[in-house]
Parts: sequence; structure tokens; C-alpha cells
Amino acid sequence: MANLYSICPSCSVRDLAMIRIALARIRPEKAQRLRSWLVELMSRRKEVLETFAAEDVRHEQAFVIASDTGPLLVCVVEAENHDAAAAAYKKSTLAIDSEHRAVLNECLCERVQVEPPTDCALPLPLRGTA
Repeated sequence: MANLYSICPSCSVRDLAMIRIALARIRPEKAQRLRSWLVELMSRRKEVLETFAAEDVRHEQAFVIASDTGPLLVCVVEAENHDAAAAAYKKSTLAIDSEHRAVLNECLCERVQVEPPTDCALPLPLRGTA
């Protein structure tokens, strides 16, 4: 799925948070190209999981959403350490990461800066504790 660090390289404002959300405006004429790429990523799941392992990313979701100002890419990423994940993505030489960076550079036009008014999480592990 679309990698958060490519559209929000400084997203790890808080070291303890494990989920990050990033938004970016999509060039309207490139929205279908981006959707097609996201579908292709799911058909290349083995490669995606390889890059997740290299970045220590657990889970990632990407959404293309229509808005009054044009289409938006919304990425949600869960990782243990977002700074380390961003560094691993940046230096990755995996083919899928190179392709991903090229597609995002082609399709995205600007980041949308967001700061959550609420950011709260239970410490891990969530289950099995008395």
C-alpha cells in the first residue's frame, strides 16, 4: 500500500505513538493511475510484506477519497518506530519501493498537514494482562 513516509517523511512527531495518518492531494488527472497502483500492490503482496519487514511496519491502509478540492490519498500506518521505518524506506533498494516512490512522485501534488487533537493509546500488550 502507499507508504506513509513517502508523503509524510516527518510524521513521527511523537515517539510513542504506533499509528500515523498522512494525507496528500492527488493530481486529479492521476487519481486513476494511483488507484491502479494501489490495486497492483495488493497483487504483489509478497513484495509488500518484504518491505514491511525491512521497515518494521505491521499494517498499512491507503484510501483515495473524493473531496471538494480534489482527490486525497489517506494513508494509515502502524509501526513500532516510525523514524526507523522512514529511514529504512528512504534507503530501500527494493524494486517495489523504487516503483512506489516513482508513482507517488507522479501522482501526488502536495501534502496536507494535519495534527490530531487527540492521540491516546493503551500500552502493549493489550491482551493477556491481568
